[in-house]
Amino acid sequence: MLLTAALCACGHDANVHVARLAAPPVPVAVPSPVAAAPAPRPVAPPSALVANVAALVRAFDGRVGVAVRSIEEGWAVDTGGEQRLPQQSVSKLWVAMTVLDFRDAGRLKLEDPITLTRDDLTVFHQPIAALIKGEQGYQTTVGELLQRALTMSDNTANDRLLRYVGGPNAVRDFLQRKRLGDIRFGPGERLLQSQTAGLVWKPDFAFGNAFALSRARLPRPDRIAAYERYVADPPDGAAPRAIADALARLKRGDLLSRSSTEYLLTTMESSHTGKQRLRGAVPAGWTFGHKTGTGQDLAGRTAGYNDVGLLIAPDGRSYAIAVMIGDTPKPIPARQALMQAVVASVVANHG
Repeated sequence: MLLTAALCACGHDANVHVARLAAPPVPVAVPSPVAAAPAPRPVAPPSALVANVAALVRAFDGRVGVAVRSIEEGWAVDTGGEQRLPQQSVSKLWVAMTVLDFRDAGRLKLEDPITLTRDDLTVFHQPIAALIKGEQGYQTTVGELLQRALTMSDNTANDRLLRYVGGPNAVRDFLQRKRLGDIRFGPGERLLQSQTAGLVWKPDFAFGNAFALSRARLPRPDRIAAYERYVADPPDGAAPRAIADALARLKRGDLLSRSSTEYLLTTMESSHTGKQRLRGAVPAGWTFGHKTGTGQDLAGRTAGYNDVGLLIAPDGRSYAIAVMIGDTPKPIPARQALMQAVVASVVANHG
């Protein structure tokens, strides 16, 4: 396909404000991890759900993976779920879990103070940038940064947390220790987005539209080649089935203490992003917590358009869902329709 349009910034699905967030109350004492609920013995998934998910993926133009897990009954449905697809901001979940794992180990508190300065700025969606004033910067806490990263998908908040816990290797260690399977963690927002665009990171990219201007000046073949390299082997790639499994284990209490699990689930439920993705088909009376991810665009193609989360029925039964579109020329409404159709099928087969 001849690619002629310019790249655009990721994170366009967020509709957020820049006022200081009030983090939900958290216990002062750090609880000990609790025993996880045993994984249920798998049963056969609903045949109509299996057929519908397969048909939805087959009819969609692009690289798509869908995975659904019943947390109480143990069955699994996935089509294309073994593919390693770009996560983009879905990877903020693993940063959050690493932060909370540090909390469970007594290595940090959500009340710990952090100062953000202009040197902390990244690219694309970073509403916290408006709060960084002059030499004094912005005085915040681990908890506020965690709220912003998860509910607003703020790149700067997330990258500052990442550095606070020791960088990408700390998150990779968490993923390995918890045996979360085929989930990669990339080099951080600055390097990931620069490499995807075919650029080498410069601090000036964090200000104004310097990143977009530099990207636009690249020769077209170089931009296309960088985009194709990223899509073919994303450094932040993950298999949808691995993400659904991880979410199921989170819900069962297998990854974090009870307090940290509840904190993370509640925060995911208050997310402001992606209202017309999976959330767009959640019925009244159901609960949904999630994390979106949106990559860079090139000529209508998007390298990562995702939503993953936990859907809880009024009777308390729950499902982990991951819908990841690794590369597609389909317009945004069609992508959202796919995601909503998956949720609608899960709901229709809940019984």
